[in-house]
Amino acid sequence: MASQQPALSILVREPDGFTVWPGPPYPPGSNPPQKLPKTACSATTFSSDGSRLLVTVASTSATVYDCSSLSVIRSFDLPGLTAAALSPTGSYLQTFQKSSSPQVKNVTVWHVDTATATALYQHYQKNLSKATWPMVQFSADESVACRMQTNEMQFFDTKDFTKGIVHKVRFPSIAAMQLASDPGSHVAGFVPEAKGVPASVQIFSCDKDAQNQVVARRSFFRCSTVQFHWNKGSTGLLIVSQADVDKTNQSYYGETKLHYLTTDRAFEGIVPLKKEGPVHDVRWSSSGSEFAVVYGFMPAKATIFNKKCNPLHELGEGPYNTIRWNPKGRFIVIAGFGNLPGDMAFWDYAEKKLVGKTKAEWSVISEWSPDGRHFMTATTAPRLQIDNGIKIFDHSGSLQFKKMFENKLYQADWKPEAPERFDDIAELTTSLSNIKIEDTKKQGQGSKSAQTSSKAPVTIGAKPAGAYRPPQSKHTAALQDKLFGGLAPTGSVSSAQPAFISFCCMPFLALCTTNQPSKWNRPEMSKTALRNKKRREKQKEKKAGEGSSADDS
Repeated sequence: MASQQPALSILVREPDGFTVWPGPPYPPGSNPPQKLPKTACSATTFSSDGSRLLVTVASTSATVYDCSSLSVIRSFDLPGLTAAALSPTGSYLQTFQKSSSPQVKNVTVWHVDTATATALYQHYQKNLSKATWPMVQFSADESVACRMQTNEMQFFDTKDFTKGIVHKVRFPSIAAMQLASDPGSHVAGFVPEAKGVPASVQIFSCDKDAQNQVVARRSFFRCSTVQFHWNKGSTGLLIVSQADVDKTNQSYYGETKLHYLTTDRAFEGIVPLKKEGPVHDVRWSSSGSEFAVVYGFMPAKATIFNKKCNPLHELGEGPYNTIRWNPKGRFIVIAGFGNLPGDMAFWDYAEKKLVGKTKAEWSVISEWSPDGRHFMTATTAPRLQIDNGIKIFDHSGSLQFKKMFENKLYQADWKPEAPERFDDIAELTTSLSNIKIEDTKKQGQGSKSAQTSSKAPVTIGAKPAGAYRPPQSKHTAALQDKLFGGLAPTGSVSSAQPAFISFCCMPFLALCTTNQPSKWNRPEMSKTALRNKKRREKQKEKKAGEGSSADDS
């Protein structure tokens, strides 16, 4: 008999504090119940395994909760607290406090479960940045811990932090590092470009006997910062290199490239992307055997690759800059958030087909639930100060829950759980012919024809009754899909779109999709040309009449 599946939970943080909701589904028209009364805080975060919750109050304290009972495990009074982070299983707490002098060590590692508040390890750090925090990085099982220091990477004995640094890896000019998480077998370091010397990424083994040997290396020019993406199994590393200036002047936001390294040196090079432009997002699957990339100038392209960097499947083009692979590895969402209109496309990767499309405008946060059945988007402050709210969709893009907040919403996160603890999703896919898109226009807006059409749902793939499709518009649907993000039904402009689009764009679409003469690209004749044409036709008729009379004579 299968073990009982864990319950889903959502953490919600507002200006007056945070609370925890039970996961969906929720009764229609009701607010989710609160599992914990609102508690004042300045920041909250779960441990990677979801067993513990860290709640901090700026410049004051850090409190660790047990997520199963939502009870306090330990509270730390930390004057001048600036940042705090939990280790993956919540055994260790790492804090950064303001320091007045180098003699005062301000980075501390604490053991959460000890009875006394005794620091396990301390060191001084002058500055705090997003790229270097947390200072000490842990593997998923907390068997490996290391940190970056000037010109070297330093390793700890996680069973006894009081030993301090137990061994080092010399790495001159290192600017960033990333420890592989599952397992913690390798670590990658980055050296930026300087004085004509190209930037480089090097991978080292975490084995003490082989730490000074480079496992893999990649050098490249035009790079100032990088993002590391290790796969599950720690056998492959994706590197997004970022240059602040695009020397080709094609992008205001600089230039990005995607590189790929394997620990067995089977592949060391750039990922072969089929379209020019920036790399918007990249994600590994839960198995670590495939990765998905959204890239290129708009409309962006989405492609799935295997571990050998060979393309497996194309997810099409559209106004997208985000990709989310569900924890079970079956469903994929590609979306356009930020300055894009919020289009979302839901794919069943197992069946290699599109299962639904929808929109979530102004979304800042987006993530799958741990069981892979729900997809949550949220509009949060300070990115957006108005229209803050949460939306939850099912695996095919159908909206299941929506809640708007009168005050600001700062955070909305699923409580992490191991995907293996949930059953596989069975028979969740739906034929496209059964997926309906409902017009969201309010009653009383738009023309009567638009209101009439919005009352009835439109079925994807079915032609509207009586719709005429001219022969020259063979490829019009494909072009509409690129222009409007794929929301228009095949063969016609959606009723949810303004009527002027149909009127103004159809001539343009016809010109773009056919080389044959049509009523849109046929040149119009002037009045003089028409008179000359009639005159020539009369002359031809007159000559033909004279010729026939001569033959008779």
